[in-house]
Amino acid sequence: MEYVTLNNGIQMPKAGFGVYQIHDHDECVRVVLDAIDAGYRLIDTAQSYGNEAAVGEALQKSPVDRSELFITTKVGSPAMVMKKPKHLWKSL
Repeated sequence: MEYVTLNNGIQMPKAGFGVYQIHDHDECVRVVLDAIDAGYRLIDTAQSYGNEAAVGEALQKSPVDRSELFITTKVGSPAMVMKKPKHLWKSL
């Protein structure tokens, strides 16, 4: 596995598991848990995918300590972020 060193010295995996187009909540929870079980430590999601709650549930159910997992997400254009900061904070 290749890693990138963040500014705080923590190493984050360069490869992760993406949940794009996994719309069913229970399926998303299951596949994220399977990905973590397979060794993935980076999960990539986005508010527009509509499955951030399922990712969060999988993280809570995972036996892997949260401090070992990385979650990446995306937001829309800067204009969208400025108009809807509550959604951004809720996602975090």
